[in-house]
Amino acid sequence: MRTGHFKESYGELVALTDSSVTRAWVGLLVVALLLLPLVAGNYGLSLATAAMITVVGAVGLNLLTGMTGLISVGQSGFLAIGAYTNALLLADYKWPLLASLPASGIVAGVLSLLVGVPSLRLKGLYLAITTLAFAFIVNHVILYAEGLTHGPNGVFLPNASLLGIDVSRDRPLYFLVLAVTILVVLAVLNIKRTRIGRAFLAIRDHDIAARVMGVDLVRYKLLAFVISSFLVGIAGALLSLQIRFVNVDVFGLILSIEALAVIILGGLGSTAGAILGAVFLSMLPELIRIAFSTFGSTQSVTYTTYVYEIRGIAYGVVIVVFLRFKPDGLIGLWRDVRRYWTNWPLAY
Repeated sequence: MRTGHFKESYGELVALTDSSVTRAWVGLLVVALLLLPLVAGNYGLSLATAAMITVVGAVGLNLLTGMTGLISVGQSGFLAIGAYTNALLLADYKWPLLASLPASGIVAGVLSLLVGVPSLRLKGLYLAITTLAFAFIVNHVILYAEGLTHGPNGVFLPNASLLGIDVSRDRPLYFLVLAVTILVVLAVLNIKRTRIGRAFLAIRDHDIAARVMGVDLVRYKLLAFVISSFLVGIAGALLSLQIRFVNVDVFGLILSIEALAVIILGGLGSTAGAILGAVFLSMLPELIRIAFSTFGSTQSVTYTTYVYEIRGIAYGVVIVVFLRFKPDGLIGLWRDVRRYWTNWPLAY
C-alpha cells in the first residue's frame, strides 16, 4: 500500500498522475501499440484501428455525458458530419488530409451549436430526445441534399496521403489513428484538470449550485457540446478513412445507442473507463466469433444467418449484467481488483 503520497503543491494536486507505476504501465502500453504492426496481420490491425476510432468517439461523448451530465443520443449525427466532411473535402475539393481532418471536427463542433443552443434549458430525457431528433435531421439532410452530399449514392474516398505517406493502407492508417487517439486522450485528461473541466464536473453534480458559485452555465454547456462534437467529428473522419465508402446507412441510430453503451460499460465520467468500454465493445463481436469457432462453427446456419442478432443480444446481456452487478462499469471493476490486490490478505 502506498504511503506518504500527500500533495505539497497545487501542481502535484492537478498532475495527471504521481505514480511511477502508472507511468511505467502507460509507457509499456504505448510501446506495445507501436510494436503491434510487427506481429499482427492486416485483420488484427483493422480491429485495433476500429477500436481506437471508437475510443476517440467514446472519449468525446464521455466529456459531454459523463463529465458534464448532458445526455446525448445524437452522436451518430456528429459522426456522420465528420465522416462526410472529410470524404467530400478529399474527394470533391481535393483538400489535403492535414487540412480535411481538423476541418471535419470543426464543422461538427460548429453545427453542434444548432442543437446546443435550443437545449440549454433542457436536461435528462428531454435533452436526449432533442439530440436524437438532430441525428434524424442530419441523416435526412445528407440523404436529400444530393448536390452537396451525393445523397443515397454515398462518397468513395480517394487514396489519402499525409506528409507524402499513403495512409490508405493498413499500417500507415493504424499509426495515424494511434497518434490521433493519444492526442485526444491527453487533451481530454488535461481538460479535466483545468478550470473548464472543474466547471463541467460542477454542472454535472448540481447545476444550480454551480451557477451560485459563479459558473456560467450557458457558456460551459455550449463549450461541452462543441468540444465533444469536435472529437466525435474527428472520429467520423478517421472512420471514413478506414471504410473508404461513406453512406448514410452506416450512421444509424444503433451507433448512438452503442456509444452510450460504451461509456456506461466503461464507467461514466472516467476517461480510462471510456477507453476500456470502447475496446471491450469493439472486441465483443470478435470474442463471439472465437466462441463460435471454439464450441461450434462459424459456418453454422445459426451464426451465418443471425450473426447481427447474436451481437445485439450479447450487447444487451452485457449492459444488463453490468448495470445490475457493477454499475461503476469496467473502471469500477478494475478499481476493486486493484484494491483487493493491494490489501491482500486483509481484503474482504
